[in-house]
Amino acid sequence: MSVRLQRNNSVPASASPFRLMDDCGRELTWVNQFLDAQKLRQLSLRSLRIYAYDLLHLARWFINTRHSLGTLNQSLLLQYVHYQLEQQPLPTAQTINHRLCVVRCLYRFHYGHEIPGKPHFQRRYTTRSPLGYGCRQPKITTQLRVRQPRRVIVPLSADQVACFWKGFRTFRDLAIVALMLLDGLRSCEVLQLQLQDLSFSEARLHVVGKGRKERFVPLPADTLQVLHNYLHLERPLTNSPALFVSLKGRHRGCPMTAAGLRSLFRHHRLRSRVPQANPHRFRHTFGSDMVRAGMSLPALMHLMGHADIQTTMLYVQIAPEDVWREYARAVAQRVRLSTPDKMS
Repeated sequence: MSVRLQRNNSVPASASPFRLMDDCGRELTWVNQFLDAQKLRQLSLRSLRIYAYDLLHLARWFINTRHSLGTLNQSLLLQYVHYQLEQQPLPTAQTINHRLCVVRCLYRFHYGHEIPGKPHFQRRYTTRSPLGYGCRQPKITTQLRVRQPRRVIVPLSADQVACFWKGFRTFRDLAIVALMLLDGLRSCEVLQLQLQDLSFSEARLHVVGKGRKERFVPLPADTLQVLHNYLHLERPLTNSPALFVSLKGRHRGCPMTAAGLRSLFRHHRLRSRVPQANPHRFRHTFGSDMVRAGMSLPALMHLMGHADIQTTMLYVQIAPEDVWREYARAVAQRVRLSTPDKMS
């Protein structure tokens, strides 16, 4: 038996449009019931899609090993991790941990308790206040988890940003890049923007972020001018409420898609020869630029739509040139040592 994932937009609004089906066209009830429950929790379509692909991977492993959710225990969960670590290409540690988290949620949803069996690992860690003060509190967890290496994402330099920026020829594309670079918007937030979210009179933008958390971000004068030019000179006449739409082709006037945005950045990366330029790198650049300019972390946390200041800290990376500049300043201000007489 084989399993596939398909999207069905004709399902009721309370059900997930992502459905797992077998080769006979029958639904995998144990998966689709869980996805429907997540839809009731108001998870975004993007999150539902990620959950569905994680469960598709699990369902195919069940079929290959002749296991089921009812027989799952800690030993089988460990075998599932071994199976993933032997795959080519090797999935990232973040992907494996996310799959494990979804499997645990799925099991709790159906059986009301954790996966049975003796835990194979104990992991000790410490916690402290999000602001960094107070004594560390020791914690112990028995949940299986793959170690994730900390990624250090270096922000783009001013020259790289300028080189990438000058390659754009439409106000729509300039507006998209400006919102990512000057306001720190995620790519999915840019695509979800509606015309009614934009307020020229108040120079601000209403953004719906992850978890449907809403926030308002200010718009610089240059960004407002670019958006004004796009709406009055380029945007096709269409009934679509989306702020950014396709400008040409058979999808002219339709909302811009994630695939279209990826294609846009891929084209300009090749054209500008800045391979590091992508929406997420722009968001890191925004965070670093704001901290470098003296913005407080709580204010930056609000602008970036984070619920925890520790998440904001992950985006604050100091560029190598900043480290050398601070080092040179510190060296210049230190007490200079005189040269010994014997060496002069």
